[in-house]
Amino acid sequence: MTDDSLLPFTLPAVSRKKVEIAFDGGRLSSDGGLLLLREAERRLGIARRLAGCIRDRRDPTRIDHTVEEMLRLRMLAIAAGYEDADDCDFLRHDPVFKMAVGRAPESGRPLCSQPTMSRLENAPSRIQVARLMAAMVALFCASFARPPKAITLDIDDTMDEVHGHQQLSLFNAHYDARCFQPIHVYDAATGRPVAVILRAGATPTGREVRTVLKALVRHIRRHWPTVRITVRGDSHYGRPEAMAWCEANGIDYIFGLAGNTVLHGMVRAASDDLCVRRAETGVDKLRTHVEIAYGAKSWKQTRKVVARIEASTKGLDNRYIVTSLPGPAEALYEAIYCERGNAENCIKMHKAQLASDRTSCRNPIANQFRLVLHTAAYWLMLRLREAIPAAMPLKTAEFATLRLRLLKIAARVVEKAARIRIFLPTACPDQAIFRMLAGRLAAAGP
Repeated sequence: MTDDSLLPFTLPAVSRKKVEIAFDGGRLSSDGGLLLLREAERRLGIARRLAGCIRDRRDPTRIDHTVEEMLRLRMLAIAAGYEDADDCDFLRHDPVFKMAVGRAPESGRPLCSQPTMSRLENAPSRIQVARLMAAMVALFCASFARPPKAITLDIDDTMDEVHGHQQLSLFNAHYDARCFQPIHVYDAATGRPVAVILRAGATPTGREVRTVLKALVRHIRRHWPTVRITVRGDSHYGRPEAMAWCEANGIDYIFGLAGNTVLHGMVRAASDDLCVRRAETGVDKLRTHVEIAYGAKSWKQTRKVVARIEASTKGLDNRYIVTSLPGPAEALYEAIYCERGNAENCIKMHKAQLASDRTSCRNPIANQFRLVLHTAAYWLMLRLREAIPAAMPLKTAEFATLRLRLLKIAARVVEKAARIRIFLPTACPDQAIFRMLAGRLAAAGP
């Protein structure tokens, strides 16, 4: 009788009836929907794939938690909103988490604690982390039923503010903060992650961009030798080294290009004509597109540049892109380049909704490993969303909405001799789609 947490406490009466509350309801969990993610992970096999890249140096006779189990727990916890390793201390007895990892909810041994998980995050070497990153690219390729004829890779970076003196962190004057700037690469058609690479908090150089593209293309070509690849990014990635490498290796590109006086002068006639027409018609805004051949001093050749010229009541605004793709100027800018904004939504879900900016380890190798784990959680949530029929509203929902509607469901777990029974709320508003997803994901499993 020393545990005061079992004593009831009261709240104001409801309908003249006294309200008493106590944490003594038995084996309950607030994450009943985690069993759906368990089926998604079983289908994808992410934990098994990643565990094969890590050498376990522990004594086999003293292992209570395998690397695969710990990886599965960590990625499931991140997907459910428990992004810190400290949360493992509170989740290790949760019946649904134990089932999701593969242990019996009552008779099974507790899951690993925070110290064990922290040791795992710092265990991989530089070579093993490189293998983990390659495994994530292989997972992306394996997610297609058949090799696609062409893919478009959206590449962008984001600010990851740090709160200490982690290695690779730099002060970035643009963000007025000490940060990392990890690079994110996504498939434009599906939103599936290809790679997330930790890097210093500075704008990437041309050599760095070329190195990243070279490594990614090499891994993708191992699985799809004939696929046509297009790389799309903002002006940070329109570097001479990157464009020259793409041209030498049969890779198409479409990059943003910073404007300058030379470019503005080359489209001055079109700009003046547009401004006159807007003034004559009296409309708020007019837009046109012009294709020009431009060669900067740092380039060894001229390249195709598209200028988007917009005249409005606020003045003249010119934007530029450089590309190797054929086609009319308007289509290249409006229909192809502007779609790059979808990658920012993917980064938002990866960073803000799965908390991938929790890169608080001092060692950059451990922080890169964390990015791999958060990317694995991204895959689980994406697989869950892909299983939703197109006619349902949740088909386009963000991960935070999916977590609230499908994962955060109260569950009571009863383990018997030959059966485990899960009791979900009768008033659950999404029980129909939950039942449908359970059938789809379980049927799709190995």
